[in-house]
Amino acid sequence: MTIKRNRTKLSAVIGAVCATMLTLSGPAAHAQTAGDDHSATLAALTAFQADAGPGAAIHAGDSDESWTLSAGTGTINTDRPIQSDEHFRIGSQTKTFTAAVVLQLVDEGKVSLDAPIADYLPGVVTGNGYDGTRITVRHLLQHTSGLAAYNPDPIIVTPKPNPDGTYDLAESVRKGLSRAPVSAPGASFTYSNNNYLVLGMLVEKVTTKPVHEAITSRVIEPLGLSRTVFPAPGDRALPIPAVNGYHGVRVGGFYFWTSALTYDPSLFSSMGAMISTLEDLTSFYQALTAGKVVSAASLAEMQKVWEAEPGTGGGVGLGLGKYKLSCDTVAWGHNGGVPGYFSQTLVTQDGRHASVVTNVLSQLNRPDGKLLELLDTALCEDVSKRS
Repeated sequence: MTIKRNRTKLSAVIGAVCATMLTLSGPAAHAQTAGDDHSATLAALTAFQADAGPGAAIHAGDSDESWTLSAGTGTINTDRPIQSDEHFRIGSQTKTFTAAVVLQLVDEGKVSLDAPIADYLPGVVTGNGYDGTRITVRHLLQHTSGLAAYNPDPIIVTPKPNPDGTYDLAESVRKGLSRAPVSAPGASFTYSNNNYLVLGMLVEKVTTKPVHEAITSRVIEPLGLSRTVFPAPGDRALPIPAVNGYHGVRVGGFYFWTSALTYDPSLFSSMGAMISTLEDLTSFYQALTAGKVVSAASLAEMQKVWEAEPGTGGGVGLGLGKYKLSCDTVAWGHNGGVPGYFSQTLVTQDGRHASVVTNVLSQLNRPDGKLLELLDTALCEDVSKRS
């Protein structure tokens, strides 16, 4: 197997056959590589995929080159490793795009971070203990608004759909606000998708465009992200080529996969509706952290973090997470999960990058720890080789 440079792919195909019935997995078949084979990252990817979906892939590198490793398969009952240019649903990585547009509106003087959301959306965040005159735009961006945790689901927890099966942002927000506040505004951190649904309404109000059009025209198109899509309500198709998403669980060596449900993207809207690829996500976060999407002042605001877990060196900014790596480097990014997919992208200021996807989102024993270990290994691998 050869390693190709300059953003072409290295695919290391690992893993056993995945089936749509209860199956005992066999031993992994490891690809052989030579030279700079990224063996530490390959081992971390293998460990992650063993607890994740039928397949997993990482697209990583530095400012000079990029490479891709794959484990398992993007389509069950085939030997088809996930590629870095294949589409998948990015879930909450959408939030960083939404935050970027809000900060653009701050740059344009149309929105103030510390103004109450009621100034822009009067009467929206109100009732059931909520007071939109005390909740600022910053609070919503940083999940310190006190809004209760809210996780829409295609089956269990959904707002009332329209007759055509799409969902209105305002109705989704009302559904989330039916749960009482968890804290006073600014008092503590609680991750709530409803914060970013409210922000989607803010974007629509200020730009006078549907949020999918605003993010497309302001971020996706200017950056030339040709394989990134914010689908319009009613557009349920996943562009080709695509990573197939699955539901499933692993219990020891046994696993069960079934195709993920098709749902209308407007259910997740500005908090999780977007579609992209490992390559495009890398380009987006690199552009954002290089100051090519928002002003330097707004980027600095995005990188002011709330230490949700004090002592870790990380924290939660405005649509960006801060991660302290084992090689004494800071990385920025976000993760995302929706039915069928679990992903995360991190980038550093010196050009290192790593973006990961697996094609299952399991709420039981979700492998967050192994995902972070994989990202850390990839981002610190070249540092350890130079030391």
